[in-house]
Amino acid sequence: MANFVYLSKERIRELEKELNELKLNGRKSIAQRIAEARSHGDLSENAEYDAAKEEQGLLELKISKLEDLLSRAQIIDLSVFPKDQVHILSTITVKNLNNKKTFKYTLVSPEEADLDKGKIAISSPVGAAFMNKKIGEVVEARVPAGVIKFEILSIE
Repeated sequence: MANFVYLSKERIRELEKELNELKLNGRKSIAQRIAEARSHGDLSENAEYDAAKEEQGLLELKISKLEDLLSRAQIIDLSVFPKDQVHILSTITVKNLNNKKTFKYTLVSPEEADLDKGKIAISSPVGAAFMNKKIGEVVEARVPAGVIKFEILSIE
């Protein structure tokens, strides 16, 4: 039995768009490159053909992985979560008490995590430390560099 993957509606739409793009344009582009390489004659010593076939294999693997991920995806229903506690898809503003800097994070599933966009995984040490906490609470997150203390300033 497949494990469910919890994703936002936005992320599911992004993945569906990427999958459609790969199936339509990605496959078409590779098929054209394979046909072009075939037209060059002997396939046994045709590096272009070999490269195109390898790229085709990688594209099909990516398509397969996206299809599997989407088949296991469950949309998160935010109405079941308390509004005053941090949960998946909460956007929180926190103050790092070690360096006094303020950060804004959205807690997401590991599949959606992207620190550059302020999205941290609920399974990460920092993300896990925030789960089920409330405004005003001080949270300790154990990271490889030590312990970071955060104060939760707001929950959206």
